[in-house]
Amino acid sequence: MKKLFLTLFFVMFSANSFAADVTIEMLNKNKETKKRMVYSQELVKIDVGQSIEWVPTAKGHNVEMLAGPEGYELPKKTKLNDPVTITFDKPGIYLYQCSPHAAMGMIGLVVVGGDTSNMDAIKALKVTGGKSKKKRDKLLSEI
Repeated sequence: MKKLFLTLFFVMFSANSFAADVTIEMLNKNKETKKRMVYSQELVKIDVGQSIEWVPTAKGHNVEMLAGPEGYELPKKTKLNDPVTITFDKPGIYLYQCSPHAAMGMIGLVVVGGDTSNMDAIKALKVTGGKSKKKRDKLLSEI
């Protein structure tokens, strides 16, 4: 009986230690803002070493990293409908999008460690559609 409780304790403890620090949902429609094809949080500020989990709430969404700080190796874009967790170990600004809905402005920014030294590179990056460009510029102005 003692072994059972110890095993359960360690399973529960280890599951919590691997949980993401921030969860972002991929939404067809945000119930609060009424905006369509958005991430639940479009601008996230985290510390170095923290992770974000993106969770699809409807079919047809993914996460594609477009840019990060110099020297950051961009992960492959996820398949549609797949959740993904990314740990950010390098400070800077990261720009990502939902590939199928990029033209509709489904993009987001992650600011890691408060480092904004690559803001000009993010701002200069060509994004898909005028809606995404306007949203990117708005999010950058909010940092």
